[in-house]
Amino acid sequence: MHITFADSLPADAALIASIANKDSLPDGIEPVLAEAVKRGRFKGTAGQLVEGFVERDGKVVRVALAGAGDAGAKDRRANLEKAGGALAAKFVASGETSLALDLTGSDLSAEDAAALLLGLRLRAWRWDEYRTTQKESEKASLKNVVVIGTPEGTQDAWTRESALAQGVEFTKELITLPANILYPESFVERCRDALDGTGIEITVLDDAEMEKLGMGALLGVGQGSDRPSRILAMRWNGGAEGEKPTLFVGKGVTFDSGGISIKPGAGMEDMKWDMGGAGAVAGAMVALAKRKAKANVVGVCGLVENMPDGKAQRPGDVVTTMSGQTVEVINTDAEGRLVLADALHWAQEEYKPAAVVDLATLTGAMLIALGHEQAGLFSNDDTLAQRLQAAGEASGDKVWRMPIGPAYDKLIDSPIADMKNVGPREAGSITAAQFLKRFIKDGTPWAHLDIAGMAWSNKPGATYGKGATGYGVRLLDQYVRDVIES
Repeated sequence: MHITFADSLPADAALIASIANKDSLPDGIEPVLAEAVKRGRFKGTAGQLVEGFVERDGKVVRVALAGAGDAGAKDRRANLEKAGGALAAKFVASGETSLALDLTGSDLSAEDAAALLLGLRLRAWRWDEYRTTQKESEKASLKNVVVIGTPEGTQDAWTRESALAQGVEFTKELITLPANILYPESFVERCRDALDGTGIEITVLDDAEMEKLGMGALLGVGQGSDRPSRILAMRWNGGAEGEKPTLFVGKGVTFDSGGISIKPGAGMEDMKWDMGGAGAVAGAMVALAKRKAKANVVGVCGLVENMPDGKAQRPGDVVTTMSGQTVEVINTDAEGRLVLADALHWAQEEYKPAAVVDLATLTGAMLIALGHEQAGLFSNDDTLAQRLQAAGEASGDKVWRMPIGPAYDKLIDSPIADMKNVGPREAGSITAAQFLKRFIKDGTPWAHLDIAGMAWSNKPGATYGKGATGYGVRLLDQYVRDVIES
């Protein structure tokens, strides 16, 4: 979607939208629209929308009001994103090709206006590449948004938010793509293309290089697939020279059949998005590079495909990780932690980070615990955890802190190796986090985000349609803004 700014409404504007705070209508509203407001029970609550047709200067114009909620609400930004999202949801396939957004006389700040536009753009994103039989009425038509009456500084604020939008959209694209299109090698190439010209340094490890480094856990997951595995590292040096980077690490299982411990057939097609953590890391790096963040950040993705064939690892196998620790593989469907074990260790060795945050669609148990409302946060550092929680509240990508500790750690001890890759059924998300913690170097602040319930949605949200949500990009970007750039 192309968003531009103008001093006045285009002469040919056929669809004009404004926003309204709760229980407050814009000045000069036409009687016919006022009647639509009354009969449509429009109160201006966040995300509520009403439309009508009015005559202006001798022509009929389609007009809409989007509710922005209470002007003094604590969650004002989220409410404005809902307002923008409501406009996109209503008009993206309406037949209208252009929307004029009139903010004249509104009480918005530049940041408020940018939030409104961010919600509009994110909700308008669709992936229709493989749909060849759509009816004309189902196709996306809205391509352009012209904004007038913006407060001073809006265009600068939107430059930052549009970079964030690009990152979220890239993550949605990666997560939406089917596994025959997106696999470790093609994931790398899409990231190369998306980051071309940004100044990000890209490093890629292939199977031979990982074998030489001793990454037996990651390679063990991928050995049942014809697709080779990859480690992808993306380094952004936008901060002070010599300052330790912050490290983001993502689980990138581009398809997860479960391996020999194969998943049930029903719903297995969803496992194309088991690379949601890596997708979020890649999208965050796009956002940071596009807005030229004043921070040193490294994004690392462990990329594999987990398939069952004659070469696949078996339950009961023992693998040796790059750290030297050994793992008894009890369940080959608990593969994400094996991938992250080697990716985390290598990235810490390579980049000596100030802090580490990993993201992974790691456990079904996380869904049972928190549903689709927020991700699970596990951390060895209270300050890091608090900062991530604050970033989650500010960005809308919310997290909830979960416990870890020695009592849970004992549940993954193995009788024949240093650890096993699953514990008992209870505390499944916690024991997965305990497993990862064993690969974090002493003294390194670390947080693990289990985003299993957040990467994909079976129903539309305020800023996404049914499918990929783009979760995690905004959280990481906000963390960088608040902690590193502040």
